[in-house]
Amino acid sequence: MAIDTSQVSKLGFGLMRLPETDGKIDLPQVCHMVDKFIEAGFNYFDTAYVYHSGLSEVAAREALVKRYPRDSFYLATKLPAWEMQGPEDNERIFQEQLERCGVEYFDFYLLHSIEDGSNHDTYEKFGSWDWAKVKKEAGQIRHLGFSFHGSPELLEDVLDRHPEVEFVQIQLNYADWTNPLVRSGRLYEILHERNIPMVIMEPVKGGTLANLPEQITDMYKEARPDKSIASWALRFVGSLPGIMTILSGMSNEAQMEDNLSTFKAFEPLSAEESALVEKASEIWRSIPQIGCTACRYCCDGCPMQINIPEIFRAENTLRIYPDDWRAKGYYRTVTEAGGKPADCIGCGQCESVCPQHLPIIELLQEISGKY
Repeated sequence: MAIDTSQVSKLGFGLMRLPETDGKIDLPQVCHMVDKFIEAGFNYFDTAYVYHSGLSEVAAREALVKRYPRDSFYLATKLPAWEMQGPEDNERIFQEQLERCGVEYFDFYLLHSIEDGSNHDTYEKFGSWDWAKVKKEAGQIRHLGFSFHGSPELLEDVLDRHPEVEFVQIQLNYADWTNPLVRSGRLYEILHERNIPMVIMEPVKGGTLANLPEQITDMYKEARPDKSIASWALRFVGSLPGIMTILSGMSNEAQMEDNLSTFKAFEPLSAEESALVEKASEIWRSIPQIGCTACRYCCDGCPMQINIPEIFRAENTLRIYPDDWRAKGYYRTVTEAGGKPADCIGCGQCESVCPQHLPIIELLQEISGKY
């Protein structure tokens, strides 16, 4: 059965960056945010086996599944190649996900993070595609797709070999449109040409496009003082045809309120605004930044407990504002609570799971001698 994209809300609630208290998911706050999201007329929720060290799916059960009729929302989750040792893990992980989420089926099920190399090879080697088709025939998967962090060439190859794919999740934002590593503009073109519905992740690039250099911020505020900085990134993506839903990993109520206000009466970019976003993109590309989106995949397996995303966040701030004392203080706080960049032993675990394909070891070595 084809996806009726008209029934899927344009804004999706990504459950990867849920609010936390004392290092644990703040479930009452998540429940409150889920309530506001649904009351505003939105219905798409995205989680994964590995988010919040496996507790995101549990939070989805407690905050959503137990509290709302099953046919009132869409729930998506993902199969992680890096947690698999053999073909039997397709079923093992899936059954665990059903139990964690408290459901009998998933509306949208994805093979997680297909990219050139290991993840793609794992799904082929362990028969994940054929296994998923059986689950779809049984009604336990309603719609089958994958999330993607690979090359345009691989995307076309996967789509050619797997016509059963009904949707694809890609990273897309105006900063990555021409990024030679992400190439989101080309990925978008391939999917749009094939009329494949798209789910968009990282539309605000892990929050980076909500905290821009003063020059860009001033441009946006002068043009539309009534709009938040983050809304420009969301409206850029939402103005593109072929987008099924746009995921935002909302960590607090303020972020949710801002996103809801953007999408409740969605206003596509005008020609003048599109030109302004292109100008902002050019300015952004002129600033050397570490392309980290704070997905935190690198953190769980780090033997030295280095908080890599937060170290990179401080470094990026200091690249734009070299004398920012707050960023320097934040760097000290992060490295006192966990490992320092100099503690890196070069094991490569972080680089093996990084969706952005960052040279993390090299970057940590560079940063370790600066502060």
